[in-house]
Amino acid sequence: MPRRPGASVRLKFTLSYAGFIVLAGLLLLAAVWVFLLRYVPDRAMLIVPDDDFGNGSVFPVRSRLLEVFAPRAAAVLAFLLLFGLAGGWFLAGRMLAPLTRITDATRRVSTGSLAHRIRLEGSEDEFRELADAFDAMLARLEAHAIEQQRFVANASHELRTPLAISKTLIDVARTDPHGDTHEVIDRLHTVNTRAIDLIEALLLLGRAGQRSFTRESVDLSLLVEEATETLLPLAEKNDVALETGGDFAATLGSPALLLQLTTNLVHNAIVHNLPAQGTVWVDTSVRAKTVVLTVENTGEKISPQLASTLTEPFQRGSERVSTDHAGVGLGLAIVNTITRAHDGTLTLTPRASGGIRVTVELPATAQHIDG
Repeated sequence: MPRRPGASVRLKFTLSYAGFIVLAGLLLLAAVWVFLLRYVPDRAMLIVPDDDFGNGSVFPVRSRLLEVFAPRAAAVLAFLLLFGLAGGWFLAGRMLAPLTRITDATRRVSTGSLAHRIRLEGSEDEFRELADAFDAMLARLEAHAIEQQRFVANASHELRTPLAISKTLIDVARTDPHGDTHEVIDRLHTVNTRAIDLIEALLLLGRAGQRSFTRESVDLSLLVEEATETLLPLAEKNDVALETGGDFAATLGSPALLLQLTTNLVHNAIVHNLPAQGTVWVDTSVRAKTVVLTVENTGEKISPQLASTLTEPFQRGSERVSTDHAGVGLGLAIVNTITRAHDGTLTLTPRASGGIRVTVELPATAQHIDG
């Protein structure tokens, strides 16, 4: 928004300081004048000798005192004004130096440089708190920008792969008109389905991150029942046993997003399991102020380093055994985004015997807390 030109803050501080000094000087001189007049009688006369024979002039003391006091008072006020301006300019510069550094950092940020930090030294005053808060904001922005750049690069790569495969299949079909068109159509259908799933996952990821949804009471145990019932055929196909349990666990949120979260967790637990006779445990519980959804599965051992990266978009673990329904690499990323949008926490813990335990902790409703 355009603004009219005006005096700088430093100049305003300088004038304020100088004005205060002059005002204080005026009050002091006025007090001195009143003090002098109090002890000088109204009719007091002053004899000023004119010669050596005792002749002289007679003046009222008060008028003579005014003649002597006024010019000296004016000189003192002029000195105080100059001193106030010089001292105020210097002190204002010292006081506003941290603000200048913050302004310079802001200008650098406006040019796209997020790596700069103020790192203001000194005591814990208001400027130090402002600078530290600004540095923390820059750190979050830089991390977010890096994450977005990596996400865009990964998304571009993931979207380019099915498009490149589709182009190759079409080129092969064009150069070989007598080839098996049914096989080409089936493969194109598979590739396009994967591309559509990827785009839908990206859209869901964006909607969940915006938190633009209506919150209502949701029972996680009912979502577990719905998700496991939907994925039971997939579990049977992969020879994975589903075991569910737990208590009534109500939280506030979007039923659709929380169902997607539960479905993604159960789906991942089924797909990333042993090749045969695997198990998935799904449980809900209630704590002091939170409700907890836990999904645990068997499988090969996962390192803690790998587990800490599985929530990143398009991150796929090398320990995957089953290749069917491998997804698009956004399952846990979507879970993480939905969890944060509901003010919850997501924890991934490798199991000692193999597999992983995923815990989603969300704020409980008032009925749980009051109970």
